[in-house]
Amino acid sequence: MAEKSPQELIQIDLTPPPRKWMNPAVDFEARRGTWSYPGGVKSLDYLGMPNVREWSPTDADWKLPENWQQIIHDGFKDLLKKYRTLEIFMDICVRCGACADKCHFFIGSGDPKNMPVLRAELLRSIYRKDFTAAGKILGSLAGARELTEEVLKEWYYYFFQCTECRRCSVYCPYGIDTAEITMMARELMNLVGLNINWIMEPVANCKRTGNHLGIQPHTYKDNVEFMCDELEDVTGIKLDPPINRKGAEILFVIPSADYFADPGTYTFVGYLMLFEHIGLDYTLSSYASDGGNFGLFNTAENMKKLNWKIYHEAKRLGVKWILGGECGHMWRVMHQYMDTMNGPADFLEVPRSPITGTVFENTTSTKMTHICEFTSDLIKHNKLKLDKSRNDQFRVTFHDSCNPARAMGFLEEPRYVIENVCNHFYEMPENTIREHTFCCAGGAGLGNDENMEMRMRGGLPRGNAVRWVRDHHGVNRLTCICAIDRATLPPLVEYWSPGVDVSGIHELVGNALIMEGEKERTTDIRGVPVQPEKGEQDDV
Repeated sequence: MAEKSPQELIQIDLTPPPRKWMNPAVDFEARRGTWSYPGGVKSLDYLGMPNVREWSPTDADWKLPENWQQIIHDGFKDLLKKYRTLEIFMDICVRCGACADKCHFFIGSGDPKNMPVLRAELLRSIYRKDFTAAGKILGSLAGARELTEEVLKEWYYYFFQCTECRRCSVYCPYGIDTAEITMMARELMNLVGLNINWIMEPVANCKRTGNHLGIQPHTYKDNVEFMCDELEDVTGIKLDPPINRKGAEILFVIPSADYFADPGTYTFVGYLMLFEHIGLDYTLSSYASDGGNFGLFNTAENMKKLNWKIYHEAKRLGVKWILGGECGHMWRVMHQYMDTMNGPADFLEVPRSPITGTVFENTTSTKMTHICEFTSDLIKHNKLKLDKSRNDQFRVTFHDSCNPARAMGFLEEPRYVIENVCNHFYEMPENTIREHTFCCAGGAGLGNDENMEMRMRGGLPRGNAVRWVRDHHGVNRLTCICAIDRATLPPLVEYWSPGVDVSGIHELVGNALIMEGEKERTTDIRGVPVQPEKGEQDDV
């Protein structure tokens, strides 16, 4: 938890700093709690990353390669050739400021360089100096500046204060995707050994064991079995989910947090209860044991390598198609990058529900369907026995996770599921949901403890919206379909809107399912006694 109280943190100074923005100055020592630790040597060595060494952002000497400026220049040149969008985004911004107040980190910090337009200028100013005639001739008059060590330190500070949520892009009249600018800046910093541990350690773990946590296959199996034992105590239902079973129809891929940490574990058993309920022919994989992909926050090459394991396992196990769990950046990578990076998946079939016969034509390319699409289709065709009253102790709201919602337009299916498994659902204010949703402020590798103050600052808009539905509708449960959100939102709501807890949607599905052979359900699947609803609370 942030050391400052909410009352202290909300005192945001919007006075412009005395220094001009082109003169960088970041005092890391004075800003502890708002930046992340650099990548650890062990992980970087394993991945073969450049310029591996021990260092700290508070050091005067960052131990950069002797020719670091040339390395970044050459890398920038390569990226401009590779990605036509990067050159367009560098050239077309008119600095109108439409995005300025849309970033949760600017709202919560008041730091002008957290305005998306100005954060992008940190990179764009170097582009102008090195790659445009006006910048080479006119220098600062054309918004160009030299790449110095102080500028590079500024890059590290501010581009690791962007969760790549894309909210600013919704409001840009030119369609500039600031998230891609952040991705490119991180690629460039990686070339000289500037990265953060909360990204690089998960990347190394995932490359080594198939998941971000470094969990070995036998431990994965043990975790799954333990959760099933716990569920049997609560429901009387004994589950025996298949792992690494060849010939199953469907490979089910989830984020690793769902079998490792609460509240994701309850979402996971909700999946398993659903599959048992409908008799689904599926398998889990202890090798493709994480659909999430932290390579998205580091380099395209690492993203490609980590994603490859999913298609590889689908082919090895001989499944027909892939079903994916509730995860945010997992789905952005799958639907926006997987086919071009790792496809085509010619050996798989277009997903077709074996229960309803529905063909998910929107997944013709990737051959992978989202669990909320799958479940909402089951509900629509009356294939589930549900008792909504089992969730009556919850007054529920829904957080649109940035990657499925804004990056994919995945808006209606989660709400359809929620409305069919609980009686009390309330939306947060309109300008904070759907494509306008506010970020959890802990994605893109920023959900670490050393960055807690900035997480709480960036979480102010989302926390404020949750507080509103708590105060007006008695909301006590915030649901989401992202493993990162399930990890980062609990401290956020505890800080800004106490009394609200967090869950995935399929935890509510598990609560509502009427399972064959179950014992009387006096608790939810967390083992918490069900409290009878005392009647509707009047809206304020």
